[in-house]
Amino acid sequence: MVLPCLMALWACLAGSQAHAGEVLARVRAQGELKVCIWPAYQGITWRDPRSGRLAGLDIEMAEALGSDLHLPVVFVDSSFPALVPDLLGNRCDVAMFGIAMVPGRTEKLAFTAPYLHSDIHAISLRTSRMVRQWTDIDQPGVLVGVQAGTYMESVMRERLRHASLVVITPPLTRERELLAGRIDVFMTDYPYGHAVVENVDWAALIAPSRTFHVQPYAYASKPGDAEWLATLNAFVARVRQDGRLAAAAKRHGLESITLP
Repeated sequence: MVLPCLMALWACLAGSQAHAGEVLARVRAQGELKVCIWPAYQGITWRDPRSGRLAGLDIEMAEALGSDLHLPVVFVDSSFPALVPDLLGNRCDVAMFGIAMVPGRTEKLAFTAPYLHSDIHAISLRTSRMVRQWTDIDQPGVLVGVQAGTYMESVMRERLRHASLVVITPPLTRERELLAGRIDVFMTDYPYGHAVVENVDWAALIAPSRTFHVQPYAYASKPGDAEWLATLNAFVARVRQDGRLAAAAKRHGLESITLP
């Protein structure tokens, strides 16, 4: 049921693109592909704070897109709060960092067909006495952290009935707030949560006991350029068919949420 719904959503969004030309012409003229990323997104677009090297599924996919277009890739640091103004202001030609297709974004941006989908997950301390399973989260006295600007912020603001929501903005991070005891748990998605528990020994990944809030993820661009959107959609279809998406997802432990 999930995949047909996602494809129907994509068809509606793709059909809303009115005219062509601007972005694709700019990409050709500038001789490079500018890709917006959020470099704090482990598993998707992550910059190692020590080496400065970028890694993740969408770093590989951006490089694959550049290769297919015979253009060098320039990565532009962005974030979920800055996503819309960065694309509308032409800071980048496409945003590739696991962007959930939520209404506040789909109303303002053009999206490709989805390539991933994820439910919300939680990260707590392995030694936590407050949050050990999903049903422990929405309880009185529990402090639930969310990254500002992510869709988890709006979802948890709506869904929590007993716990208290804590919105975390840079330079603060969810991990530091959890380790400092200023929150008891933080909400994220499967890619980020999986990467955290793979890299530290203090974190526990908690999956929802049943479907909680699954979102499709896609690449986003400035609306109004049907030719550019078609180029991006052709790329998504190609990497799904030729195995490049599946291979990259497997390298980053994300094969379980990759759309076929």
